Amino acid sequence: MATFLNLTSISKPPLFPFPKPQRLKRRTVVAYLERNPNSPASIAAKLIGALPVVGLVARIFNDEGGVGDDLLDFAEFRRRVGNKCAVNDSQAFYLFKERRGPVGDSFYVLMCCWLAAVGAGLLKTEEIYEGVARLRISNDIEFEEETFLAMMTSAKEKRAKTNNPMPQIPMEIRVEKALEAIYVCCFGQDPIEQEDIKLLSSILNAVFPSVGRKEVENIVRNVSKQINEGSKSNFPSPKKVSKQVMERQLKDLEFLQQNPLN
Repeated sequence: MATFLNLTSISKPPLFPFPKPQRLKRRTVVAYLERNPNSPASIAAKLIGALPVVGLVARIFNDEGGVGDDLLDFAEFRRRVGNKCAVNDSQAFYLFKERRGPVGDSFYVLMCCWLAAVGAGLLKTEEIYEGVARLRISNDIEFEEETFLAMMTSAKEKRAKTNNPMPQIPMEIRVEKALEAIYVCCFGQDPIEQEDIKLLSSILNAVFPSVGRKEVENIVRNVSKQINEGSKSNFPSPKKVSKQVMERQLKDLEFLQQNPLN
């Protein structure tokens, strides 16, 4: 079987350093974008983002991105999760990779969470499954990130043209879809064991803290049970990547490396 380009050899920023315990303030923990769209803060953010000059300045000096109605890209998503992540939750990412191997890399796990979180209402469930299944085999995270961002941008523009507002997808549903995506990407067809359930609960709580740790744990246990029992089985089967697809993705990857996005 042909060996795909290993992106771990490419220089990329760490997921996030472990935060210092004395700086952790549980009351300040919020998820990546859990805003009430009708709150004064959300309305103000939209207004600021719509102003040409002020919006540009806000985007330059906003470390977390996502100003106004901007889509939160993968790098900004990782940064938001990392800035709000507790020590134990951070460690869960590394322990999960030790259990699952390269496909359990924190970048892969957070890609699955990003698609379920930011892509809710823009991507079909099947599209997410197919993308993370490809990622499991191809190890081409840059290609999948660019592909999905383009798909979400296109879907958002279509909704704007037709005055079709974004549906309000409950955070609990996003947690469930993130878990299912992680299963497709990181487990293939393997069962989810008890230790995996524990680690996945910590990981998903770090991304969706407003759902509540207990509720996240319940979701992980219930979905894992359904997967292990076979009642959730509408996942794509692992497929080999054709030589043509591999060559195309390698060319796309080389182009992205030679022409980094600003």
